[in-house]
Amino acid sequence: MKRNLQLTGPGLLLCMTVAAPAWYLGGLVPVIGGPIFGILFGMVIALSFPGLQGYVLRLRYSPHNYTLAAGVKYTTKNLLQYAIILLGFEMNLFNVIKTGSQSLVVILSTLFAAFLTAFLAGKALRLQGKKAILIGVGTSICGGSAIAATAPVIRARDEDVAHAISTIFLFNIVAVFIFPALGHAMAMSDLGFGMWAGTAINDTSSVVAAGMVWSTAAGNNNALTYATVVKLTRTMMIVPITLILAIYTGKGSAAGGGSFKFSKIFPWFIIGFVLMAIINTFAGVPVPVSHGLVKLGKFFIITAMVGIGLNTNLRELITSGIKPILLGLCCWFSVACAALLVQLLSNTW
Repeated sequence: MKRNLQLTGPGLLLCMTVAAPAWYLGGLVPVIGGPIFGILFGMVIALSFPGLQGYVLRLRYSPHNYTLAAGVKYTTKNLLQYAIILLGFEMNLFNVIKTGSQSLVVILSTLFAAFLTAFLAGKALRLQGKKAILIGVGTSICGGSAIAATAPVIRARDEDVAHAISTIFLFNIVAVFIFPALGHAMAMSDLGFGMWAGTAINDTSSVVAAGMVWSTAAGNNNALTYATVVKLTRTMMIVPITLILAIYTGKGSAAGGGSFKFSKIFPWFIIGFVLMAIINTFAGVPVPVSHGLVKLGKFFIITAMVGIGLNTNLRELITSGIKPILLGLCCWFSVACAALLVQLLSNTW
């Protein structure tokens, strides 16, 4: 235990220290969000100090030398999974069931549209690595949180995660500005816009921002409330999608000569996520406690994003960034259109 702390402590402390101002700025500018600031800070630090992770830090209480790399790796893998578990306290299963019965068809349609587009467009663009899967997951489910949950399951590289997060962020910003205007142009109801925003905008903060813009103009909070609940219901799709991707990745490894053992590839942290949702729903967890745990989970995600930024080459990210953006545009457009089509057919406009 002590040795593990000595190994991971310096890198973990570095990531948490950098995550603190990212968390603060994310609160001031929620449309951008803490995870984006975290990745950017990490990438800037890595660019400014290229030998940082090779730097040997001698701890005063130990005769051994330890690098920052072990703690950074722990942050991007283990701490990220603990963060997803804590996000379960954001879910109320009664709200999920109630809203899911109304929006399930729309949610499933957008999932299918996003993954089909990610597969076809990813092939056409010859996108390398796991970027297509991560962008598809981020677009169809819940932005950065879904990418964070999926990345360890499919063994994505930090560069892939950084590309996907950055792409999702770009379209989050665009959505906040154009969705309310498009909704008014199409004469959508509060219910219709709330469902559309909740299923077609990637990140929760952007869904809330778009819902607030609409609700302010309408003089009520109907669209904001419905969009938020639909978005949180959509978040539960992390569970089945992650399981499917875990099986797909494990079988792919087995086909390449490895052995397929479901127990090894199963994303156990998703069980923790579901258990926390059950506890939050049925155990009467005080609201301040559940909110505090969710905030802690989100801080852990920002901390992990700092670690990912530290492992990302900013120059390579900039020079190879056009293909992920094009893929993100294709996925985003297909999800928005699929949601509108299903709503039109089901009279929830």
